[in-house]
Amino acid sequence: MQAPFQLVASPEQAGQRIDRLLAAVIGTASRTRVKALILDGHVRRGEAVLRDPADPVRAGALYCVTFPEAIAARPDAQAIDFSVLYEDADLIVLDKPAGLVVHPAPGNADGTLVNALLAHCGDALPGIGGERRPGIVHRLDKDTSGIMVVAKTEAALAALSADFAARNVERAYLALCWGMLSPASGEFDGAIGRDPSNRKRMAVRASGGKPALTRYRTLRALHGAVSLVECRLATGRTHQIRVHLAHGGHPLLGDPVYLRRVPAAARLLGAAARQAAIDFPRQALHAATLGFTHPRTCEPLRFERRPPADFQALLACITANSDGHS
Repeated sequence: MQAPFQLVASPEQAGQRIDRLLAAVIGTASRTRVKALILDGHVRRGEAVLRDPADPVRAGALYCVTFPEAIAARPDAQAIDFSVLYEDADLIVLDKPAGLVVHPAPGNADGTLVNALLAHCGDALPGIGGERRPGIVHRLDKDTSGIMVVAKTEAALAALSADFAARNVERAYLALCWGMLSPASGEFDGAIGRDPSNRKRMAVRASGGKPALTRYRTLRALHGAVSLVECRLATGRTHQIRVHLAHGGHPLLGDPVYLRRVPAAARLLGAAARQAAIDFPRQALHAATLGFTHPRTCEPLRFERRPPADFQALLACITANSDGHS
């Protein structure tokens, strides 16, 4: 259980709302969490239990906050391998393998990244909202590999979520897509919303979508058939890179949702490369770079990770076979 927190209010702090002051000085609990603690009777001023989050702070008064033991999260802890790139008391940065769902949902009740994080962190996880669970700041699709940051505390979750919403985060992805993009570098600026003809898909919408901006640059062009592209997200919409590239006529290799037929560009590859590209079992997308400001220390952090073996093998096969034809 987290140790009680005590504060003797200074004259400079007098008159502030108690929930605002405690959230600021505790540092690991959001204001929403502090409000809940007050309403549940876990904050005292001297011997008096406070029940009003707006109660004005009194100079010289002793305030004590007790933290009830975090209850177990509903998902079970499960030992699932993933690579940890960085970890401290506030957050964890990891390399999510392709095929791993981030959060339990209908059809994926367990075997997710959340289950894996619960096992990895164990009792060292302080909890979010009184529940021992990781704070999912952003998501990657099940079959997208790459770097994610996950919060361990409410304060870290709130700060990181705000930075993502304000676009104060660097995110770069590597993608293998069909065809040659023209121009080789540029941006896709198309609002994204549910596809009205298929609610399981997203689509670029003339109306009813949310603004979405993806900047791209071609890193390698392979015989007019396939491009290795770096995509940088200015927004974070569902399936954003996949939707923008497909809408522009360059769907990702292996994309089970947005690649509807074998593109004509496949004929430009040799037999081995063509078959490898057509048979790739997932979207060829990897979150390669993540940069952000640490929510507590304000230290700039930046991480890079090469694509996994299946992505690299596909790229090597296409590169080696792109000049031959069957």
